[in-house]
Amino acid sequence: MNYLKPLGLLISLVCFSFKPADPPTKSTLAIHEKAITIDTHCDTPMKFTHSAFDIGREHPASEGRVDIPKMEQGGLDAIFFALFTSQRDRTEANYQRAYELSHLMIDSVNKALDRYSHKAQLATSANDVAKLSEAGKRAIYLGMENGFPLAKDINRVEEFYKRGVRYITLAHTSNNDLCDSSTDKKGPEHNGLSAFGKEVVSEMNRLGMLIDVSHISDKAFYDVLDHTTAPVIASHSSARAVCDHPRNMSDSMIQALAKNGGVIQICILGAYIQPEDTTSMNYLKKQALRAKYHNFDYKNDAERKQAWAEWHQINKDYPPHLPTVADAVDHIDHVVKLVGIDYVGIGSDFDGGGALTDCQNVSQFPNITQELINRGYSNEEIEKIWGGNFLRVFKQVEATAL
Repeated sequence: MNYLKPLGLLISLVCFSFKPADPPTKSTLAIHEKAITIDTHCDTPMKFTHSAFDIGREHPASEGRVDIPKMEQGGLDAIFFALFTSQRDRTEANYQRAYELSHLMIDSVNKALDRYSHKAQLATSANDVAKLSEAGKRAIYLGMENGFPLAKDINRVEEFYKRGVRYITLAHTSNNDLCDSSTDKKGPEHNGLSAFGKEVVSEMNRLGMLIDVSHISDKAFYDVLDHTTAPVIASHSSARAVCDHPRNMSDSMIQALAKNGGVIQICILGAYIQPEDTTSMNYLKKQALRAKYHNFDYKNDAERKQAWAEWHQINKDYPPHLPTVADAVDHIDHVVKLVGIDYVGIGSDFDGGGALTDCQNVSQFPNITQELINRGYSNEEIEKIWGGNFLRVFKQVEATAL
């Protein structure tokens, strides 16, 4: 997710006008349905803590991009729900707030899934998705976005693992106790991975927990690769050579990731797919809003709601331009040409900013499959992109657990 994560719901609250892509053909839908399809990053759990979001009901685009009916319509077998906490000052009060919020989101997800256990279940192992798919159910995995809730307590890694968390995105938009962020305006604090960050990486290896390098600085990324004994993932990142953004991965990073045996999951958030138009009124108004609310570090819930309302109004008055599925698949093409078919997948960042003109929610994922077919990808290659590559890494990480 980008700098807007505390306002992630706001992007989901906007109904963008767009010209739909040609619908997928019957043969495309058959190929899509056969594949084990996995989206490795969405921010839907934020909705559970701010509203009575019913995951079992289909919602319009103005309310949410992920729910069980949309997953069924889009042939999506599994998704990772991100437990997102924004990076704040490292005080005891803020550590505790992030810790409690993470547990609240886990509790909220479990409560929602208990209500719809006949349709979806919490998944904790790589093999669960196939088992649940055979039973006609959707697999919901948990990831933690930002290591902030760990505070400086290494025991919390296992605590969250036991609650079902299967990856940790080590940092978010600012530096934390684990490592430097790719987008902290203050620059590096640890010159990569901190001493505590190295402890966390080792503990995640021991547990068989996926290490997520999205959002972390280039130096922190290479430090992780030097320290880990297992492959790593970038749960929602794209290619810097196609879109020059510090959140994206450079060619040398992608090559190092492939050498590690890991996988980059292409993120379909607009600013990571195409360079933003920094002269547009939408961009300028949002920059002013960021400054007004101190990069969305809210003082209280009332201020958060007010910021949401203003963000919504900006998108209504000055609709943003969204990239297309074809633009997103350009990133997949780039990775495949650079390192081969075995190291790329998809992590949408839906409900946290992700959206394309012709892929507004998970029900439209077959549009991506259609574009892959149009470009000559084989059925086997499509299966690798949609889940095979990620599951290979997941299983390898599980196998390294002590």
